[in-house]
Formats: sequence, structure tokens, C-alpha cells
Amino acid sequence: MGQSQVVGPSEPIVALVGDDVILPCHLEPAVDVVSGSVEWGRPDLEPRFVHVWHLGQDLLVNQNPSYQGRTSVSAENLKHGDLSLRLSAVKHSDNGKYRCYFASQAKETTQTAVTFGSVSAPVISGINLNSSTVVLECESKGWYPEPEVLWLDGEGNLLSAGPTETVRGPDDLYTVSSRVTVEKRHSNTECFPATSVSTVRFTMVLVVILIFTCVAAFVVWKWTQNQMKGTGPVLCDAHN
Repeated sequence: MGQSQVVGPSEPIVALVGDDVILPCHLEPAVDVVSGSVEWGRPDLEPRFVHVWHLGQDLLVNQNPSYQGRTSVSAENLKHGDLSLRLSAVKHSDNGKYRCYFASQAKETTQTAVTFGSVSAPVISGINLNSSTVVLECESKGWYPEPEVLWLDGEGNLLSAGPTETVRGPDDLYTVSSRVTVEKRHSNTECFPATSVSTVRFTMVLVVILIFTCVAAFVVWKWTQNQMKGTGPVLCDAHN
């Protein structure tokens, strides 16, 4: 047991507000620590305790009130040296650095949990200017930190758009909207709200978002075509 090392993640943990997230931490080599003491904390809080496991049971007397009822460790996992913390119903205030401490080893590791808000799929709508051009507007809600909006054509080229409008709500989450004027031949035009902090890490979430966006856009496009008798705008991923 004396040779085990406490190991945390090498990259920040990304989570959405309202979701559950696992903050990983484990011992290498793995040993049974279910009868030991494990402390999860945040040095910037008072009290600092997020979750404490001591001698086979939870010890939450001094737990920070903002985490009450939202944290847990698995006794079964502890038998295999897994000290990971489950944090439920993630909130914006959960963003910060967490310390995983195994008392018997007198060693610790720190990690960062980053929240991005309960992001809505970008909603894209179009307005005809003339027979060859259309104005596309993209809006997305629930972002943190504040994102920038990028428009790409069907070939992946960056389009020049107007200034992004940003509104910060009472929950500290951002709503962004942007407009771009394109030729109708750009039938695959897409908007990408993405934070400068973690654009790469958020790619997989954006893929899911875009799938739902394009399905919704196709439905809107078909409805517009019926309403306008074939003269409606070409929207996100709606091929001519």
C-alpha cells in the first residue's frame, strides 16, 4: 500500500449544467481502500469539504452546503483503488479545482472541472433578400464561458458575418445570436458556437447538436417550401 500513487486526469473535465459527471481519481497500483479515508475538497471554498469517506462510510458532517445530496463515492470501486467522485446535477458554481486526497498515503492530486452550461442546439432561420441571397440567423442559449460564433460554408470555409450579439442571463449563462448573408448555393452553411477555452473538447457535443439542428432545419425548410411554393431559403445542410 505504501507504494501506491494517487493519480488524477491529465485534462480538465468538461460537463454540462444539469448533467451528472465523474471526477476520476485512482491509486496505482490499485489497493483496497474501502476501510481508509478519502477526502474530496475545493481549496477555494469554506468549508472546503465536497465529500469525505472515512472507515467504510460517508462522513458528511462538514460538507459544504452547496454539495449536499449531490456527491457520492462507490464502496465497490474503493475496493479496487478507485477514489472517483460522482457529482450530480452539475451547477455553474461547481466550476473550479478539486482535490482528491487519500489520507493513508498523505498524497493528493488536483483537477479542474469545467462547466459549459445547458447548451441548446443552434436554431437557424432564413430570410430571403432576393432570388440569389438569403440572411441566415443562428441563436443558441445556455453557454458558459461566453462563446464566439463561427459560420462555415459547405466546403468548410469561414464566412464573414456581422457582430455577434451576446446576452448574459441571471443564471450567468450566455445567449448568443449572429447573422450572415450568403448565396443560396451555400446549401451546407452551418454555425458553430464554441468557447475559446475548449473548442476541441467540445467537438463531440457539437456533432450531436448539429445532427439535431440539421434535422430541425430540414423540417423548417420543408414547411417553408410548402408555404412559399418553392421560393423559401436554403437552410443548414438542406441540399438543393
